[in-house]
Amino acid sequence: MNDLPWLSLLMVVPLTGAAVVAVLPSSSAALARPIALGSALVTLVLGIIATATSFTRGSTEQFQMVEQHEWIPQLGVSYSLGVDGISLALILMALVLVPVCILAAWDDAPEGGAWHKGYFALLLVLLPFMIGVFAATDVFLFYVFFEAMLIPVYFLIGMYGGAHRQAAAVKFLIFSLTGGLIMLVGVIALYLQGPGGPDGFLVANLTGLEIGGSTERWLFIAFFIAFAVKAPMWPVHTWLPDAAAASRPAVATLLVGVLDKVGTYGMVRFCLQLFPEASLWATPVVVTLAVVSILYGAILAIGQRDMMRLIAFTSVSHFGFIVLGIFAFTSVAQVGANFYMVNHGFATAGLFLVAGMLIARRGSQDIEAYGGWQRVTPVLAGVFLLSGLATLSLPGLSTFVSEFLVIAGAWPREPVATAFAVLGVVLAAIYVLLFYKRVFTGPPPVVGTAGTDAEEAVDEATELPFVRADLDEGRRPGVLAAAVPDLGWREKAVVAPIVVALVVLGFFPGPALEVLNPAVERTLEIVGVGDTIPTVPAGLQLDSGSDH
Repeated sequence: MNDLPWLSLLMVVPLTGAAVVAVLPSSSAALARPIALGSALVTLVLGIIATATSFTRGSTEQFQMVEQHEWIPQLGVSYSLGVDGISLALILMALVLVPVCILAAWDDAPEGGAWHKGYFALLLVLLPFMIGVFAATDVFLFYVFFEAMLIPVYFLIGMYGGAHRQAAAVKFLIFSLTGGLIMLVGVIALYLQGPGGPDGFLVANLTGLEIGGSTERWLFIAFFIAFAVKAPMWPVHTWLPDAAAASRPAVATLLVGVLDKVGTYGMVRFCLQLFPEASLWATPVVVTLAVVSILYGAILAIGQRDMMRLIAFTSVSHFGFIVLGIFAFTSVAQVGANFYMVNHGFATAGLFLVAGMLIARRGSQDIEAYGGWQRVTPVLAGVFLLSGLATLSLPGLSTFVSEFLVIAGAWPREPVATAFAVLGVVLAAIYVLLFYKRVFTGPPPVVGTAGTDAEEAVDEATELPFVRADLDEGRRPGVLAAAVPDLGWREKAVVAPIVVALVVLGFFPGPALEVLNPAVERTLEIVGVGDTIPTVPAGLQLDSGSDH
């Protein structure tokens, strides 16, 4: 089975499923959901089989499950795929989250017709692009997948989103295309620096080039800008809160939980490995931007009233931690940063999808429209609390392991930056617990209709002793048009894999870290640093303008 083109197969299955969904007759449009879910689950099973049979943990090879074919030899472009521990972990995360999101999006689009089919077809189309962007070992092929992802996301936001969806979709497109076009210039310039030929864009042929000087720095900047936009990092993050607030929760989950990881993954795969000297040169600036992202995202999250925007700003903060770990240049911090990418995907998925369940019940993203829901929906409240505690890195949950590794690994090299970053942990506790308090604690909401009946329902509720105590603090019960149900079987199936991932990876992180370690060690070897404080090579000081 080692000879099977597993990575191509993982892309063909969801593409086939998307095509089947798209061509369904209108009379059979209701089949779009089960076909989409089935295609995603089959892809997940194939991914597990491929990992078990064709990936060797601890291998020193640069890439495994390699596929390589000529594509455009005149331009040096190959159809070349392969994975290391980092890319495999991100692919497996995507394979888990896509069926979860399809199940969560079950009722997002009106049943029947092209509108319904198009939504689930677009969700499926995202999966092969996500696999391709993490598996591409040809720089130009990576760029193709990098830009191709924009198409389904643009339509998922602009056509199926909520208020201000078109403006949010256009803003997302402008930011992403601008970063992508800057990177394209860097991709072409990088090819001219390499050996050329029909395989001139292969990562293996471009790794270890002695470019040096201002040329390497400009190439680094071109790639880094695109990845910083995608990550997103301050100050090019502003598209994310708008896109998340306007998206369906399932789309926001894939956008922030998976697609944005392309930015931080690209920093590891391309910035560090192709431009090692420039990466060291730029470290002070990048680390500063990472710390600003951590604090800025956390502070703005505290002040948000829209729950989707709040979760988006928490991700800006968390991506700052990931970037800090990447550019700390220690094995501990690097492993933590790469593990953080996976853990953040599951924790953010929990928050976005639970927020979506709240919105489906109340019809509002405004946090002030809630209160006391833990008495009405205790299971929903429990899942939200677990996801929130994972977001603030509570010990025993997976994000604690990754965040602790980043902080511990970054401290010897960047003590000042790390000290400021730790403040982000404190701020995370504030925005998560305050979020929970505003939505789930306080007097339970009462059921009533507009006008007199609603007021009577509130008056009756205030006679209860536990409500009286909340009233003394100035908190009154909310009024609901109908009784609110707790999680149903489908919603429990949505949150179950996320809860399992957060707990299992928290208590048993060893296997995941074993998969990541060899790729991290190879990255540090390419950069030329170990677990000692790196120094900038002579002639590469920040104030130097000489070429080498």
